[in-house]
Amino acid sequence: MAQNLKEAAKRSAYALELIAKKKLTPKERERVTKESIRYWIDHVNEGFLKYRKSVSTDYTAIEWEDGGSVFRDINGKEYIDMLGGFGIYVTGHRHPKVLKAVLDQLGKQAIHSQELIDPLRTYLANLLALITPGDLQFAFLTNSGTESVEACLKMAMLTTGRHHFIGAIGAFHGKSLGSLGGTSKAVFREPFLPLLHWSHVPFGDKDALKMVMESCDFSGDRVAAVVLEPIQGEGGINVAPPGYLAAARELCDKYGAVLVFDEVQSGMGRTGKMFACEHDGVSPDLMALGKGLGGGVVPIGACVGTPRTWERYIENPFLHTTTFGGNPVCCAGAIATIDAVLCEDLPRQAARKGDYLLSRIGALARKHPKALVTVRGRGLMLGMEFSSHEVGYAVAKNLFKRQILISGTYINARCLRVEPSLTIAKAELDKFLRALDESLKAVSKEFKL
Repeated sequence: MAQNLKEAAKRSAYALELIAKKKLTPKERERVTKESIRYWIDHVNEGFLKYRKSVSTDYTAIEWEDGGSVFRDINGKEYIDMLGGFGIYVTGHRHPKVLKAVLDQLGKQAIHSQELIDPLRTYLANLLALITPGDLQFAFLTNSGTESVEACLKMAMLTTGRHHFIGAIGAFHGKSLGSLGGTSKAVFREPFLPLLHWSHVPFGDKDALKMVMESCDFSGDRVAAVVLEPIQGEGGINVAPPGYLAAARELCDKYGAVLVFDEVQSGMGRTGKMFACEHDGVSPDLMALGKGLGGGVVPIGACVGTPRTWERYIENPFLHTTTFGGNPVCCAGAIATIDAVLCEDLPRQAARKGDYLLSRIGALARKHPKALVTVRGRGLMLGMEFSSHEVGYAVAKNLFKRQILISGTYINARCLRVEPSLTIAKAELDKFLRALDESLKAVSKEFKL
């Protein structure tokens, strides 16, 4: 595409006018819809449109505004968000407290100078030390969960002097080159091999983990870190079986490895505890955070570590740096998110609402056993597994027709996730359950189940 600065100035002014508008005319809505689809094809990635299996395929649902547990498309149609941005909206869409903190900070300073002490970074790091389990004390602030995993990997290498990592089959830790090594699905990995040195063992299999760590120690290819999700998100919402995380803790201690918990999706109260590892009473050496930490308003993540994992980093703090990570605006949003989670006791809300959904969806599985096989998870991090991925996608599309947004998981195509905001109202949950029942009936008839 040829450079055209005059046209760029014209289109940027037009986009700013749209941003400033609270309401659009029917003609404006039609224009934005057509332009959004065209620009997506021409300048983003047409392939994404071909794989939108969980929503409409006519592309008319252009999201425009949100609030609470819902979003509205450009035509004002309202949808209950049962996807929750893959775990982002722990405090709901645009929580007033989070939004106010961000706007207040924008009124003073947006980005720090990099050279002086910026106070909000320190306040947030202190809060993270207070809300995380065990001896986690230090925080490196990032722009995303994947960046947080990357930081954890580097800290583990610095701490141990080793470069061999163990992950679990079904794991998803991101798609950057370091984190991609831990992501277990071949379709994401193969185009970019070779990656960092990773081994993968069956999730939940204590004996398999023990065997690999013993073998690595014997051969001299010693393990830097075991990296686990306490609840696998993209793997299909797989909860670590009792004793598994504790066994990983013991093995890491025995062989001098670092234990890393990826709580990017499961953290910030989503599972009924502040962090999912607390259900098992096990704390890691390093923890990766993201998604919900920004309250669905700002992008922010964190690598939180023990004093041991920070020793080498303190010696040379320039070994890992970031330009925008820990900026004042995002820190303000994260601080407000933590405050909202604590003041509104959102972990307890997640536990109560999750138990309700588990019971009701379980009843629907018994009612439609040939379509919906099972439901599992903790709190408001639930997974519904279907008899086939075709059936699951059909249910998701039917739900979208009934103004419910839901989506699948990257690793397990037969699973749809249920991860709404922790603030979601019971009436909205009931509306989802009625729509799910209707969708299961429709799909069972369609597939002759």
